[in-house]
Amino acid sequence: MMQAADWTIFIIDDEPHLRLSLQQTLVLAGHQVTCFARAQDALAELDPHWAGIILCDIRMPDLDGMAFLQKIKALDAELPVILMTGHGDISTAVSAMRQGAYDFLEKPFHHEVLLDVVSRAWDKRRLVLENRHLKEELALQSVPGPRLLSRAPVMIRLLEMAHQLAKIETDLLLWGETGAGKDRLARYIHDLSPRAEQPFVAINCGAVPESLIESELFGHEPGAFTGAHKRRIGKFEHAHGGTVFLDEIESMPLNLQVKLLRVLQERQLERLGSNHPVELDIRILAATKTDLKAAAEAGDFREDLYYRLNVVTLEIPPLRDRRDDIPLLFQHFASVASARTGLDAPSLKSEQLSVLMSHNWPGNVRELRNLAERYVLIGASYDYAIEALLSGHASQPVLSLPEQVDFFEKSLIQQALARHRGSIKNALEELNIPRKTLYDKLKKYGLSRVDYL
Repeated sequence: MMQAADWTIFIIDDEPHLRLSLQQTLVLAGHQVTCFARAQDALAELDPHWAGIILCDIRMPDLDGMAFLQKIKALDAELPVILMTGHGDISTAVSAMRQGAYDFLEKPFHHEVLLDVVSRAWDKRRLVLENRHLKEELALQSVPGPRLLSRAPVMIRLLEMAHQLAKIETDLLLWGETGAGKDRLARYIHDLSPRAEQPFVAINCGAVPESLIESELFGHEPGAFTGAHKRRIGKFEHAHGGTVFLDEIESMPLNLQVKLLRVLQERQLERLGSNHPVELDIRILAATKTDLKAAAEAGDFREDLYYRLNVVTLEIPPLRDRRDDIPLLFQHFASVASARTGLDAPSLKSEQLSVLMSHNWPGNVRELRNLAERYVLIGASYDYAIEALLSGHASQPVLSLPEQVDFFEKSLIQQALARHRGSIKNALEELNIPRKTLYDKLKKYGLSRVDYL
């Protein structure tokens, strides 16, 4: 979240003593202020990305407040302009609000009133800029080609490693909790590999009945078993030249694991009912949510197959360990659902974002995507309250109060380091804490400035 020093208040008034008085009040309250005697001069300093709000007098020579407001709305319709007048003109106030003024202050006004209006105006501007930033990130990542949305350092490192391994002809094991995105990572690797133009064949080993899985994977010849009236090409053979993704590999029956091991070692198979080997040119990406080594030690998974698969393992972090991705992913999923259904997807407010960030996400990205779709589909019925939309999953754990406090503290430190590219000096100035305290917090939360360089 932006601090007071990160944004600016423009004061536009042709009366020097009033400019000085307002400036002193706002500076004492910790705000950064720039004053102008003419609206034209302020206008030259503005653009749609400007982080700040405007206090402008109505009665001024040359370009008055109402005309200035119209120029601002043409530049950025969501930039808050607070108009001031000493003439008590109610009709002017009504006209100003209709034309898009954020608020209207009648001189003289109390300092408390001024500070309250300024604070509310900035909250609105901050949310507008944050939502625009999210949309820009989504747009950048929506270009044609393979992509996974992330801004978390741990996920960025994983994607960099996946990008390198995609070019290398080696089988990979993907590990991650349910809903973490193992299937998306597998597709990402395939799409970046030299095999991208060839088939990507995904098989859920836990979803195919054990009686059918051998025929499904290896195919069969006519008469191989009752009901086999014609030749069937199996998934492995169909994927020739491409990639086979074996999801939930831990669910594969032990007797079939022997045949899979042979396929991995020899890159050939025999259809059921045939004695003739079929040569294969495939890459295997296997995914699991369990500890295969422990499963092998317990006799539930073949040890030799485990070591054959475990050449390189990519571990996908759960969503709770990469919370920086939550706003970006939620907005992406909501935008997709909105485009598909034609329903609105209102931008998130700070209190909604707080609920999202404090939830523990046991279902990971899949749970977040489902919530975003509910937000679009039925959110209006619940006034877009995230708590209500999550209530159908009350059994899912959320962070305790101390955990929430720790998370938000960690999040603020991460944001400061990210904004200042790992500079401890600049992060200290923004957070306004002693150097030792910051280093203690970095150690507590397992953070390193090197990750933000």
